[in-house]
Amino acid sequence: MNKTIALNKRARFEYHIEDRIEAGIALEGWEVKSLREGRVQFADSYVLLKDNEAFLFGCQISPLPTASTHIRPDPLRTRKLLLHRREIDRLVGAVDRRGYTVIPTAMYWSRGKVKVEIGLAKGKRQHDKRKTQKDRDWERQKGRILKRG
Repeated sequence: MNKTIALNKRARFEYHIEDRIEAGIALEGWEVKSLREGRVQFADSYVLLKDNEAFLFGCQISPLPTASTHIRPDPLRTRKLLLHRREIDRLVGAVDRRGYTVIPTAMYWSRGKVKVEIGLAKGKRQHDKRKTQKDRDWERQKGRILKRG
């Protein structure tokens, strides 16, 4: 079974990710079933730290058509991230004092539970993004040249 549910490739392009932390996520039953089917859009999501708690915003989990009729599934609801107090304090300190941003980078299965990898990141400047694009294009070109060999 593939353990990765979703990757936030945009985050790696937009930010320099300096530290990564694994966080649990509070989900409802229908959301877990939808994640097993891979019905998640993760690219526009972000983490907000408020009242010594972490929340995941903008992550869209589409309900299955066979979802229960007695609940009203909200695909864009705010989901709480489960972290230790020390981890939250460290994130709050980095965001407040050093100007970092907290972004989700990946969602995956770990021992039957859904985990979210969040990254402590700084935004890239335009020239950094151009350099990343140039490096990626060169790696692709180099692979083609070596393949023809």
